[in-house]
Amino acid sequence: MHRSGSTEVILPAVGPALEPTGPAAAVVAARKPGGRVLAILRNIGPGLVTGAADDDPSGIVTYTQAGAAFGYGLGWAVVLTLPFMVAVQEISARIGRVTGAGIAGTLRAHAPRPLLLVIVWLVVVANVINLGADLGGMADVTRLLLGGPAWLYAVVFAVFCVGVEIWVAYPQYVMFLKYLTLTLLAYVALLFAVHVPWLAVLEGIVLPRVGLTRDAVTTLVGVLGTTISPYLFIWQASEEVEDARIGPDPRPLRARTRKRDRAGNETEIARIGFDTWSGMSYSNVVSLSIIVGTAATLHAHGITTIDSAAQAASALAPIAGHLATVIFALGIIGTGLLAVPVLAGSTAYALGEASGWAVGLGRQPKKARAFYGTIAAATLVGGAIVFSPIDPMQALFFSAVINGAVAGPIIVVMVILGSMPRVMGAFVLSRWLRVMGWATAVLMVGTTIAMVVL
Repeated sequence: MHRSGSTEVILPAVGPALEPTGPAAAVVAARKPGGRVLAILRNIGPGLVTGAADDDPSGIVTYTQAGAAFGYGLGWAVVLTLPFMVAVQEISARIGRVTGAGIAGTLRAHAPRPLLLVIVWLVVVANVINLGADLGGMADVTRLLLGGPAWLYAVVFAVFCVGVEIWVAYPQYVMFLKYLTLTLLAYVALLFAVHVPWLAVLEGIVLPRVGLTRDAVTTLVGVLGTTISPYLFIWQASEEVEDARIGPDPRPLRARTRKRDRAGNETEIARIGFDTWSGMSYSNVVSLSIIVGTAATLHAHGITTIDSAAQAASALAPIAGHLATVIFALGIIGTGLLAVPVLAGSTAYALGEASGWAVGLGRQPKKARAFYGTIAAATLVGGAIVFSPIDPMQALFFSAVINGAVAGPIIVVMVILGSMPRVMGAFVLSRWLRVMGWATAVLMVGTTIAMVVL
């Protein structure tokens, strides 16, 4: 397999005919042993990986803290965020697929440069801090399982993630990420390892009972900041562009104006909607499972403060048994291997598009040195936080606050861009997406202000 420009070129083997691609490939794959899962994963787009990456180790700690501190009382927050999360991610996906450029690239073409630079650098800072928190969490739980120094595991994870992201061919890399999303099922499995009072869970979902205290609002901002994060917008939009480049028709949707393109365009828009809903729903089911699982164990036994992922995992042992600890720890490692490349990749997309570099995971490393160099630098700098005196929970808190603060302005810009015919052509955002986009921006800004004021 060779990379050429932004596309993958697969050289046919001598003898057998080429295997079919697209839907036909999915049919063939489904006929093979175990091929049904592969066929489903092949037909799901960037939404699944984006949704799964949302439940990164730092997010898991946030949801764990929410469950430990408030029991089932914040279950409603996860359910509430779903339609907002779906709307924002669908807006970002549409911008990428329709324009053929990521969020930063579209901003570069249509927004004042000072605004672009401020937003991009805030995203970069938040991502690097988040990377450090994730690598630290992965290293801590690995040390809990295997012993040894945490810093060594952080270095190994960082180097592995960089190597995979740079040297594995894009189609195989994306499939690798899709398979990693299955690790999130560990937190659903946790619910079967502990006793859960489901009536209390239902009450927490439909009857919010958390008071407007500073701690409650801060935790809510953390939940929102780790659920509706700028790096997810950037990643999903850019991956829509990547997927289009290696697809049968690499043209942006706004360039496909012929009558015979109409059915294909409608199919793409419908696919984006389904992909986003399924990916974000999966993410929120896992988030709710973490809150419920820790509420049923840690909160129920008086443990209300969690300082690290390792503490969360170890605290489960005397309550739910060693198996629950192993499930929780392995889930953090698996989700970290998924989230770290997404965080580093979104950082490189944002900085690269803003700077006019050649970007894309489908490009040869030597033809996109700055892009891949940013991936490596962001990951390694994030990993260096493990060696610093910065407290992991402080890093988590600041990354969540920055994500929450930055998300509002970025959402506003995305809604404005998505509503402009000169940007989106005939594919301007629907009224529902515009309304939900504005509502999400108000939610993010409002909760951030409330946290500061209280």
